[in-house]
Parts: sequence; structure tokens; C-alpha cells
Amino acid sequence: MDVNGSVAEGFEPVEAAFVRNFEALGDRGAAVAVYRDGHKVVDLWAGTKDIDGAEPWARDTAQIVRSATKGVAAAALLLLHQRGLLDLDAPVGEYWPGFKAAGKERVLVRHVLSHRAGLPVLDHPLTPEESLDPLRGAEAVARQAPVWEPGTDHGYHALTYGWLAGELLRRVTGDGIGDWIAREIAGPVGADLWVGLPEREAARVGRVGRAQTPENGGAGLRARPKQSVTEAYENPDSLTRRAFAAITPFPDQNDPAYRAAALPATNGIATADGLARFYASLIGEVDGGTRLFTPSTLAAARTQESAGPDRVLVVNTRFGLGYMLHGSASPFLSPGSFGHPGRGGSLGFADPETGIAFAYVTNGFRKTVTADPRAQGLVRAVRGVLGA
Repeated sequence: MDVNGSVAEGFEPVEAAFVRNFEALGDRGAAVAVYRDGHKVVDLWAGTKDIDGAEPWARDTAQIVRSATKGVAAAALLLLHQRGLLDLDAPVGEYWPGFKAAGKERVLVRHVLSHRAGLPVLDHPLTPEESLDPLRGAEAVARQAPVWEPGTDHGYHALTYGWLAGELLRRVTGDGIGDWIAREIAGPVGADLWVGLPEREAARVGRVGRAQTPENGGAGLRARPKQSVTEAYENPDSLTRRAFAAITPFPDQNDPAYRAAALPATNGIATADGLARFYASLIGEVDGGTRLFTPSTLAAARTQESAGPDRVLVVNTRFGLGYMLHGSASPFLSPGSFGHPGRGGSLGFADPETGIAFAYVTNGFRKTVTADPRAQGLVRAVRGVLGA
């Protein structure tokens, strides 16, 4: 396997795990990056840029990272809070008056970030064309009645999270969330990530698609979901199916129009280095430069807000403010880690105790939701290097 890039001394097991992803777990094109204490220690890429092509993956190749986008959107809202512009314990309707309809007067900003708002579904799903307009998504969520009493339970807001976060930011700042992220997060940090891909960057982005599952299933965590999970995804009336069907049918992720839109729950595009660098900036200075979160904001981001049976994912999940926390459904490096996976493969997280920031991106999506075997193999390799 022709692997490009570099690893710092001692991190060679990460490269071995990365090679195994191609040789045994069916990766077609992918990259992994790791920062420690704000400095890059792993920067590897291999395979093809496109899932269905032959052009090699390059140093600056970027891919759609699906729900790993949510970690970036969460940072945007938490930075507004850090700057005194957004009260986490205020009703959403205080910033967005039209949101109060249909029994949502008591939904707090905190509930949105911790997946407790009771709004994971849309009774009237959006079409792919409608979903590209952030105002249409916001209007749909504002009309929607909660499916449980807000604040009393949690369930993953797979698609609606993006419209909630995007409209909250727009109401506070007047900016679209993609533009705000470019100016206030990606630019200062020097991270190659976008929520709403600029046309000038389009040539860097590979085509994504379904990854072929190896005959052995790709031995690893979550290779065989529980029967209850399988049934939830198969039942068209379940909250699980309805949450992931808030856009029906789901858009073509290779469509330039989809990539150019700002859907902060699902269509962020990043290099592995860009996503890892972003997480490194949440926990410390990166290469002696920008740090985004103050210690108090960092503590809030990874303080548990939701835990236990997830009404949408039908497994036990843990959430802080906008971030998944280390747990059985989504293992990160250690109990103090926080981050977000992308359905089917990608992963980004930070671990303040070890100073590690990690990201894996791929052009081949599998059926996994929160714990892809390829990403998990790389995480285990990092854990082994650290002796954790």
C-alpha cells in the first residue's frame, strides 16, 4: 500500500493501522491526522481521491464528513456564548420569535445543543431542492411540534440540528452559518474546512459513495448492530427512520449544488488535517497560534447534558453541548474526549487530558453510524502509542 505523508517518532502504529484499513477493511481513499499539544504528529493519506476513480488522493484532498460537521456547528454557537451573545439557558424563541409555535416555548438553547429539544423529525420532510435553502429548513422546524416534552429526554437530531443551529446563529449575528464559520473559525485557525463549499475549492473535493464491505464484515466495533437497532432503521414509522428522512430523498452528496449549500448537520467538507487542526484549536494553541475555546467553554462543551437510551439511535449515547462524549456507542480516546463522528466513517475529536486532536476522513461510506471500524482501529493505535 502506497501511503503518503509522515508520522512522528513513536506514532508508527497509527500508520500500520491506516495500512490495515486498506488491506483488510476496504478503504478506497482516506486520510488521518493527529495533533498533540498543538503540533502535528500524524499526517497520512492514501488511495484515490474519488471512490469511483483512479486519481490519487493528494495532500490537500478534502471530503464530505457528514455529521462530523455538527462539531464545527456546535463550536460556532459556543463561541457566541463565550462572547456574551448567546445565553445557553434562554428560550430559543427569545432569539427566534417564530420558533415558539406548536408548544416550543420552553425549548432552551441548551436543549438544541444536547439533542433534548424533541425535534428530530419533520412531519412534512423537505425535498432535496428545498433543503438547500436554509430558510426553508428553519421554517419547517419552527412549524414542527415536539415529539417529546423538550428537556425531558434526548434523541439524536440527525438533520434538524443543522437548521436549528444555523438559524440561531443567523438570528444572533445576521450571518449565514457557513460564512461565519469561514471567517471566525476556519480562517483564524488555518483549517481547511467549509460548511458551504466555495467554487474555488471544488476541484480539491473527491467523489464519495458506498464502500464495499469486506467479506468478513470488517471485524470491529458495531460491525453487527443489535436487532433493536436494525428494526428501528427498517421501520418507516420509527423516530430513527423519520429523523434520517427529514430530507426525502436524501440529496446526491456529489452534486455541486449540495456541496455549495450550508447544511451544518451534514455537509461539511474538510481535509483530515483541517478537522484535526480545528479540534486542536478547541483545547489549546495550534503551532503557537490561535486557541478558540476558553477553559470555561471547553468545560461546558464536554460536561454531560444527555446520557442513556437515545430515542433516535436506539443505543446509549452521551452528549455534552453539541458534542458526543466518549462512550460505548462512540468510543473516543478516553473518558474526557469529546467530538463527533460522521455516519459511515469520518470522525473528529479532542482529548484535553492527553492533548490529542484526531481526524479521519474517507470517500467510502459504510453502514456504521457512530463507530466505524476503520476510525476505531486508528483510535486504538493512538491509544496504544500513549499507553492509555
